[in-house]
Amino acid sequence: MSTDLTTIWAFIIAFAVFMYVVMDGFDLGIGILFPSFKPGEERSQAMNAIAPVWDGNETWLVLGGGGLMAAFPLAYAIILPATYPLIIAMLLGLVFRGVAFEYRHRDPAHERFWDFAFFAGSLVAALSQGMILGALLQGIAVDGRAYAGGWLDWLSPYSLLTGVGVMVGYTLLGSCFLAMKLTGEAEDHAYRLAMRAGLATLLLMAAV
Repeated sequence: MSTDLTTIWAFIIAFAVFMYVVMDGFDLGIGILFPSFKPGEERSQAMNAIAPVWDGNETWLVLGGGGLMAAFPLAYAIILPATYPLIIAMLLGLVFRGVAFEYRHRDPAHERFWDFAFFAGSLVAALSQGMILGALLQGIAVDGRAYAGGWLDWLSPYSLLTGVGVMVGYTLLGSCFLAMKLTGEAEDHAYRLAMRAGLATLLLMAAV
């Protein structure tokens, strides 16, 4: 059985998306859970746990998006116009999150603001990614070889459900990662969060 280039690229893109969900998912999950940790030592431990890897994890998203544009330009040209607001929101969330990560330790006078920016950026990025998934699953209007829908066709109860589902799934990844990395009270807190997030993830998977 021969394998053509289209199939190979499909597997490459699927692998990149899977790796992004796993690798950057726990980063975003930690950001979403950030307000649940005590200001000071617990939050610093959580950030330090992902400090060596958080920016490298996002390269998988570049590989997935770049691979889609290079290998399947027609799909890229249809999917992007259908989800422009969500993609813009995701990128802005990742930018705010990255800036907050770098400035939190350099600007202690505004630590509470950067903590909120880290949380909000992670939340918006995760929710946007989940809603993009929902928009693809519910279908995109196509006329000939172009997107034929409106600016807000992606917005539906189903896409909101998938958005929340991905967001909660990321919190499960983040809490499990912290449970492995932290010690003391922060570790116990992460275990409790993982149990709750695991149950919520199963319920949302069934709902989706």
